[in-house]
Amino acid sequence: MVPHLITALTGPINELEQRILDTTPAIERWFRLEWMEHTPPFYSSVDIRNAGFKLAPVDTNLFPGGWNNLTPQMLPLAVQAAMAAIEKICPEARNLLVVPENHNRNPFYLDNVLQLKRIFHQAGLNVRFGSLNPEIKEPTTVKLPGGESLVIEPLIRSDRRLGLKNFDPCTILLNNDLSAGIPGILEDLNEQYLLPPVHAGWSVRRKSNHFKAYEEVSKRFGKLLGIDPWLINPLFGQCDEVNFPEGQGLEALTTHVDALLSRIKRNYKEYGINEKPFVMVKPDNGTYGMGIMTVHDAKELAALSRKIRNKMSTTKDGQPLSEFIIQEGVLTNERINDAVAEPVVYMMDRYVVGAFYRMHAERGVDENLNAPGASFEPLAFSDSGWLPQNGEKPGSSGPNRFYMYGVIARLAMLAASYEMEATDPDAEVYD
Repeated sequence: MVPHLITALTGPINELEQRILDTTPAIERWFRLEWMEHTPPFYSSVDIRNAGFKLAPVDTNLFPGGWNNLTPQMLPLAVQAAMAAIEKICPEARNLLVVPENHNRNPFYLDNVLQLKRIFHQAGLNVRFGSLNPEIKEPTTVKLPGGESLVIEPLIRSDRRLGLKNFDPCTILLNNDLSAGIPGILEDLNEQYLLPPVHAGWSVRRKSNHFKAYEEVSKRFGKLLGIDPWLINPLFGQCDEVNFPEGQGLEALTTHVDALLSRIKRNYKEYGINEKPFVMVKPDNGTYGMGIMTVHDAKELAALSRKIRNKMSTTKDGQPLSEFIIQEGVLTNERINDAVAEPVVYMMDRYVVGAFYRMHAERGVDENLNAPGASFEPLAFSDSGWLPQNGEKPGSSGPNRFYMYGVIARLAMLAASYEMEATDPDAEVYD
């Protein structure tokens, strides 16, 4: 079974799938050479949208929190990738400290944390959890609905090391995106590997930097395949100093939205696409699907209700919003059980380790699906392998579809590595 595309405009994507299959040896060699020069994020996930005429990543998360949505058949891939990643960073590692998000009452998130423990335990590490939450003052056992439990402990900082009572790790894995800022307890660590680095956190990171890097990657990849990079790249703009409740900066935002819609219309006309263009206005930093809206016409910004303006004023942890990315909207024409769906691809080190579909029965093809009411469906084929199947008709093979998604996700991961290098505060600068 392949999740069905409801649009007739599948020509360019089927052609892209065929081009990717035909060019697989060159693609894999290209990635191999890139990873000789660049360090992949320790782990990442990428949201992908397939419009039938365009296939593009729309979000790249460097603190992925949905590991519990991967099927048991996918876990061996994750364990192997975890072994490779740890071996590269700290071969003699014995202890891994995981720093989760502070909201320790969300059972779905805690399932994700437990899944990370399983993966790294199988990779040969002792795994314990240390919380940045000041309310955690002693080891706290949290029970999950499935009957399992995990223990979250207070972090202990001694001199230039971070650990727990009777637990000194060489590697610290952040599963906390640091939206509220970088706590001092994580700074100036000595001979401990902090993964990802703190500048990957949302208090520093900007989506516009990521998609600028992705634009560069997509051009080079497009040249390798002989395709128009626009087929795999969402156009974007960026606007600062916007205050939705006060109406400040909306004029500049309207200008940016209008300019981007005009660019999209030109591309639609060139490809004979009859869909209505739209853009997504999102926080330039932040996650959890907050502060996002769909805009089809720049005039809509002048007529926003007070409720929507307030919704666009803060993101996770109540952080105020003033910087926005305006991103080309990519329709999703995939369906699972009649619900709009989009694939989310999970990676560790440079390897694709699994994926699932995010679905939302109450959202449209042009809306953000990362919202309350979303559900998750494992990959829609029985094999956990990602090997493409030559000779299959484009669009008909699950493994081929997901191999293509894995290629696009790895392009986004490569862009994240470019982004992290460019924004590294400790990078050596040469004149």
